[in-house]
Amino acid sequence: MSRSTLPLLDSSLYPQLWQQQILLSPQALLLSMLSATLNTDVTADTNDFAKQLVANEVYQEWINTTVFGRYLHRNFIAFYQQTEDSFNTDMPAIFRQELMRHTQYLPLNQVLFFAGDMPKSVRQIKILTTTVNPATAIINAQIMSQKLTVNNSKLIVNQIAITGKQVLGFAIRHNKRTSERLRNEVLILDFQDLRLVNEQVIEDIKKSNIEFSILLRSYEIR
Repeated sequence: MSRSTLPLLDSSLYPQLWQQQILLSPQALLLSMLSATLNTDVTADTNDFAKQLVANEVYQEWINTTVFGRYLHRNFIAFYQQTEDSFNTDMPAIFRQELMRHTQYLPLNQVLFFAGDMPKSVRQIKILTTTVNPATAIINAQIMSQKLTVNNSKLIVNQIAITGKQVLGFAIRHNKRTSERLRNEVLILDFQDLRLVNEQVIEDIKKSNIEFSILLRSYEIR
């Protein structure tokens, strides 16, 4: 099956003006959003950047290559993780094969984001849900951090750079009438290798008597 490569989305989004700053890359936007979220009372807002994406011709090309919504993705993950229902043992493979028919190669140097620790199963099953909206990753990281101790909250945000030509996936097309339309997710369904290339604590601050630590991890996927 011949597959095309999606156009590079980042080249059409950056540089951009965000909160009176000219930002040259998605990494710069992520750091700016993190700083605003933790050092002020501003809450990360997925809507602002989502509006830019909806108006972007390249992103429209991304989401118009698939009709799948997140509900299908959730069902797929549920099938893939089941271990006891012998009646459905073949369903994950069948489901994945159907989804793979609609994948395209992700463009080199595209940056994607996701929140929290890398699931242990990712490198084995080669499935990862990411987003092109850094605010989505920050909000997800905040939700995950709430599960930690009250006195020490660690926000883990990850960025992935596409470095190989064989990474397959597609943008998840959400129902425009639901809040999930602001998630701007990209489902990666196949890759050769995923490796951590950098890990750094961006800043430690104390806010409302809670110690916040931001851990930024950078990955390359090929």
